[in-house]
Amino acid sequence: MFKKLGSLLWAAILFPACFHSGSKFRPQGLPKHNMGFHTLTFETIEGEQLTFEQFKGKKVVVVNTASSCGYTDQYADLQAFYAKYGEKVMVIGFPSNQFLWQERGGNEEIVTFCKLNFGVSFPLFTKSEVKGSHKNPVYEWLTDKKKNGWNNQEPSWNFCKYVIDEDGTLLAFFPSKILPTDAEFLRVMDLKP
Repeated sequence: MFKKLGSLLWAAILFPACFHSGSKFRPQGLPKHNMGFHTLTFETIEGEQLTFEQFKGKKVVVVNTASSCGYTDQYADLQAFYAKYGEKVMVIGFPSNQFLWQERGGNEEIVTFCKLNFGVSFPLFTKSEVKGSHKNPVYEWLTDKKKNGWNNQEPSWNFCKYVIDEDGTLLAFFPSKILPTDAEFLRVMDLKP
């Protein structure tokens, strides 16, 4: 417990924006912009290429993850959300070591940790960068308004969430502290608690 509190305290001191930045939503009246998301592909943590075209018709929650973060317990929340709404929703996780080095393990360690500790069954992708000049192509799309239509917000910490609709339009960005059970998150997802 003290380790978790220590991680959150250091995070609040070093990266205060992750605790104060709010959710962002696609502006009202903005035309649909569904160019590109379903054309993306990325390597799964097991080493297979996965095309996002198979996500058409479902809302997608994209989340950057870490195994040693104060928010790591959100793996359980995300898994429960995926188990409950999996017919309508896809959750996909992107392990990254960019926030206070909280994902130091390799792909094999990460997948073992997630399955053993949280029963994660939603797709995880190979460990990669999610911010900065070397971010992976999925996060390039999520954080470049020329590609997604409106958003430039990069993840401010581990477990930030992006929501994409059934047609591939980016709908919202949620900071780490927002859980998939939060009312605002469920509203954007068109789901009832």
